[in-house]
Amino acid sequence: MRVVIARCTVDYDGRLTAHLPEAVRLLMVKADGCVAVHADGGAYKPLNWMNAPNTLSLDESTGDDATAIWHVRSPKGEKLTITIHEVIDELEHEMGVDPGLVKDGVEAHLQELLAADPTTIDEGLRLVRREFPTDIGPVDLLCRDAEGKAVAIEVKRRGEIDGVEQLTRYLDFLNRDPMLRPVRGIFVAQEIKPQARVLATDRNIGCVVVDYDDLRGIESNDLKLF
Repeated sequence: MRVVIARCTVDYDGRLTAHLPEAVRLLMVKADGCVAVHADGGAYKPLNWMNAPNTLSLDESTGDDATAIWHVRSPKGEKLTITIHEVIDELEHEMGVDPGLVKDGVEAHLQELLAADPTTIDEGLRLVRREFPTDIGPVDLLCRDAEGKAVAIEVKRRGEIDGVEQLTRYLDFLNRDPMLRPVRGIFVAQEIKPQARVLATDRNIGCVVVDYDDLRGIESNDLKLF
């Protein structure tokens, strides 16, 4: 992990264009290639970011009041340009492999029930493996659809933006494997927040809401017409 506090300007060119005027910001470069630009506020969400896989190149001693320019490029043609005017502080530290979130009882049982019958997620799905390993952690379920194409499934009790981001990172890694690609993703939860659904749709990730009681064969307490 590399962390830099710097006075900088930021320009993004991709699906749209965006410009951040000169200000002091926190720049984060993660081991997997993710680059994020943060302000001193706004909780966890960065002002701008680029998900892995990326390439990062630096131009130094540029003049014009700029000490360096970071060029972040993605395989999809997106480009993030960070012009650094002053480095205030910098830290680089090896953090090692993160074990990831430990699923609670309901979430773990949801994964088990869905693995037993993936067709409750999408017709024609068959399980390849639970906890399919990647370099950044295990995918909850790896399946094949009726056409034999790979499908990565992330299971959450409550579906939020973090879960979509997690599945996006898994898909980036899985799609590098010629034996698997193309791999599509499905985000499964008992409840999916509107913001998470919008982000998933933007990234061509399917969303499926499941009922825990129905999966366990227990009648829901909610009144039904039929």
